[in-house]
Amino acid sequence: MNPDNGLGIVEIPLSTAAARLAAVITIGKKITSKFPISVLLYLERNPYGWVLGCFHIVYNGSSMEYEGQRFDPRRLQSGKFHIIRKYPGRAFKVASISRWVVVLNGPRHVEDIRKASEDVLSFDIAIQETTQAEYTFGPGLDAHPHHVAAIRSQINRNMVSGYDDLKDEVVEVFKEYIPQGKDWVGVPAYSTFLRFITRTTNRYLVGLPLCRNTNYLNVIERLTLDVTNTAKIINIFPNFLKPLVGRSLRTVARKLEEGHRLLSPLVEERLNQSKIDPDDLPNDLVSWLLETATHDYHLTVHDLVTRILVVNFTAIHTTTMAFTQGVYDLAVHPEYVKELREEAETVIAEEGWTKVALQKLRKIDSFLKESHRLNGGTSLVMSRKTLKAWTLSDGTVIPPGTFLGVASDAMCKSEDADVFKPFRFAEMRDGDGELDSIKHHLVCLDNDHIIFGHGKRACPGRFFAVNGIKTLFTYILLNYDVQLECGSLERPPNICFETSAIPNLEANVMFKKRAA
Repeated sequence: MNPDNGLGIVEIPLSTAAARLAAVITIGKKITSKFPISVLLYLERNPYGWVLGCFHIVYNGSSMEYEGQRFDPRRLQSGKFHIIRKYPGRAFKVASISRWVVVLNGPRHVEDIRKASEDVLSFDIAIQETTQAEYTFGPGLDAHPHHVAAIRSQINRNMVSGYDDLKDEVVEVFKEYIPQGKDWVGVPAYSTFLRFITRTTNRYLVGLPLCRNTNYLNVIERLTLDVTNTAKIINIFPNFLKPLVGRSLRTVARKLEEGHRLLSPLVEERLNQSKIDPDDLPNDLVSWLLETATHDYHLTVHDLVTRILVVNFTAIHTTTMAFTQGVYDLAVHPEYVKELREEAETVIAEEGWTKVALQKLRKIDSFLKESHRLNGGTSLVMSRKTLKAWTLSDGTVIPPGTFLGVASDAMCKSEDADVFKPFRFAEMRDGDGELDSIKHHLVCLDNDHIIFGHGKRACPGRFFAVNGIKTLFTYILLNYDVQLECGSLERPPNICFETSAIPNLEANVMFKKRAA
């Protein structure tokens, strides 16, 4: 029986272990370049790695700084722990490598978070501290995040006018990276799809020719990994050491410098054009940032370039992970290809490659949503940091300074929740009627579907991301047969680290061009 800490939060016990702090000092400067993932996974899986988190707690802990289960998404979802099933509707706390995290476990807690104000539960501060934005992207960027307004309004508003360009880039990336012969050809799944997403996204954001510039694409693809890995290192250390550690890790700074070198000519030209003819600017992210800027210092080359890089940081790898998981599921479930392909052929024949067509692809939407439900990028969503003591609707008190989030897997209450049912949400849409069926779309939000968050802080770019994924996925169905190497039906295992569960990075996917 696990103890209640008096605040209504269950504490999960943890066995003791000795610290190996020298490991981080030794590998700190290598961790973001040569072998970041392997080192971070070592720290997570090694029985002593979690102690680094306790080292942090000594200096930055709150009233809950005692034993706790090391955070592993596999332990939340499966195996002998079954934590989310063991404590339904409860709050419990676990230790990550850098801090304690309170996990809220149930739909009513989603509503609690949604209703809380930013001055009590802060999304911005949680993200700033998780990404260590002050030491990765630089100070002050999040004080006026008008790039978020550009995503929420302009990117979504211009999807119809920009869709032809996105579709054109989809065709081009397949021609360039997938051999067009009649034989099966294997490609490294994640790295290939990462290039697909980076090019198609940037065709929409910055346009030709930059979206096909190899140096630019390499910077964008590495930036997210380098920021994430650098932030994880900085988060290990107590606050008084963070400035020293942050300044000593230069990997992100070098990527930003290269990104500025490549983007600055475009941005400088656009700034000059905006002074001459502000009503005739190209319809892209640079122009949208100019429109949403709220201060004069936002209208500098440095500020605008940094925000373009930040938008890419938030979009590229999360979208790539979702798309990769969808293709893995397609490859190991060939029994559903015929039905999916028939839907794609029918809808595209009727509507062409349009945003309207994407909305009518019910089965494809359902397939991708089910894939995301079972293999989402994180087991903890709606992350927040408490700025004041906060009381849940069940009376549980969360102290100030606490990191918290909702266990995403607790939301699906079906008896067959562990089963991959690709048309689960399409069947729900059929049963609810056209108006009510909207809530089952991949992009839509409710208390049972929170992969994109919920409320006003939900992911603002989800509409664009989902449209891009559906376009790529549908193009594959219409033009290629897909399988894993040797026709294997065994799904490549995910890589788990703390709250993250990312798709296998080493698996190959086989493509064969369909007969015309």
